[in-house]
Amino acid sequence: MNKFLHYIESNTKIWALASLSLGLAPFFPEPHIWGKLKWIAGGAVGMGSIDWFDTLMHGAPWLLLILSLILKLKNK
Repeated sequence: MNKFLHYIESNTKIWALASLSLGLAPFFPEPHIWGKLKWIAGGAVGMGSIDWFDTLMHGAPWLLLILSLILKLKNK
């Protein structure tokens, strides 16, 4: 597990790039992940399995970036 966390911590720049590109795509009219989060906050009415999977795929870079930053702060 330690190798895994070290890998996440040492690749902060990759997670940032992935978050700004894949995590926000498509960018217009609003970032896709933002629309999904609003949908979930509104009760997720009508969300199917593909929508949950899509949320996971667009949210994963953000989760990895946040985890990487937490690990960096913790290990300072």
